[in-house]
Amino acid sequence: MADGVQLSVLPGGGGRSGLVTVVGLLGERMDDLALEARRALAGADWVAGGSRHLSTWAAWVESAAGREARARRVSTIEMGSDADGFAHQVAHRAVDEDARICVLASGDPGFFGVVRALLRVVDRSQLQVVPAPSSVAVAFARLRLPWDDAVVVSAHGRPLADAVQVVRLARKAAVLTAPDIPPQALGRALVDAGLQMDLVAVCSRLGCVDEHVEEVTLDELARGTWDPLSVVVLVGPGGLQTLGWAAGAQRARTLAWGIPDQAFDHRRGMITTAEVRAVALGKLALPAAGVLWDVGAGSGSVAVECGRLCPGLTVFAVEADPDLAARTAANASALGAAVHVLTGTAPGALEPLPDPDRVFVGGGGLPVLDAVLRRLRPGGRVVAACTALDRAAAAAERLGNLVQVTVARAATLADGGWRLAAQNPVFVAWGPDPEQSPTDPAG
Repeated sequence: MADGVQLSVLPGGGGRSGLVTVVGLLGERMDDLALEARRALAGADWVAGGSRHLSTWAAWVESAAGREARARRVSTIEMGSDADGFAHQVAHRAVDEDARICVLASGDPGFFGVVRALLRVVDRSQLQVVPAPSSVAVAFARLRLPWDDAVVVSAHGRPLADAVQVVRLARKAAVLTAPDIPPQALGRALVDAGLQMDLVAVCSRLGCVDEHVEEVTLDELARGTWDPLSVVVLVGPGGLQTLGWAAGAQRARTLAWGIPDQAFDHRRGMITTAEVRAVALGKLALPAAGVLWDVGAGSGSVAVECGRLCPGLTVFAVEADPDLAARTAANASALGAAVHVLTGTAPGALEPLPDPDRVFVGGGGLPVLDAVLRRLRPGGRVVAACTALDRAAAAAERLGNLVQVTVARAATLADGGWRLAAQNPVFVAWGPDPEQSPTDPAG
């Protein structure tokens, strides 16, 4: 932090002494400053801000607009890495010296900006804020996307894991990256977490002449080198709006479950059949929002149906077989479901996931069921499908409920008559009931 001498902007100006006015800038654009911002600069005894903002301001003062305004000299306060120290110096000048300070900041200074630090040392009645569009608003505008449903997280001064956790649960997110957590570090963490995205965009130096907005894959984000002070926009599976007939079909969607097996790309025997799936979905008692795991997902039929029925759910499908995991991702895309697919063997693959509200266990046996119950959130529900009676009984002991689902599907005979073809029975266990706690297998 250093004091210097620069040229001011516009002669004269008003305002009372001791006032701190924070002016937001969009990139390097000073020519379209609001009249209120120009008056604050004109009447300032000190101009404060980061080195980039002060350089932008000085260059504008020396431009034709500044010369036409007959600029005058004022002192400056440069902001370093210590935001609180900078705020104290601004407050000292404003309060103790009764000076008028104009603080230059990026975008909307009240949005993850310097206003928070200033309010710790400057009375709110002595503070004025003249914002520009925030970097997040500009980023979504450049991508031609609405963002009233987006979650915004800053990586400045907080663990990267916090940002990953937010992105994991959000359909649409914007992450403000930092020198110690650049976009590529965020990308590597998201890849390691096994997430998929419909859209990834890095938005850098917004509003500047060298503005750069690039849509990339998650792998490209992780492998690239990007401006550390960027906005990374992430839209998860199923988060992009659709056009045409697909959009109309989604709006007219009826409440039904048990999608026919032939709607899924699957290996024979590696799918929870429609009738069993319908029972399992009923026992899951899906909430409107929360986290759902489909463990041992196979072709992902349960995960996909859950994602379609309750778009507010964050759905994770975990499958050890890479081919089946790829089929799950393809099925989710084809049927318009938002599903994060993780290739890995449970229970180890479950460790990085957020705790679930609902879990369907289609494979992995009792060790997976026990691991799931340890992680289940209060009031949660687990449904397990088993083909072996001994495993079903053990699952029922843990969950409290069990039913056998026996299905005979009709098929036509050569003479046009009908016959019933019995399917292998499946046991469905579910629980715990709200009034009971999961059984601890360790005693």
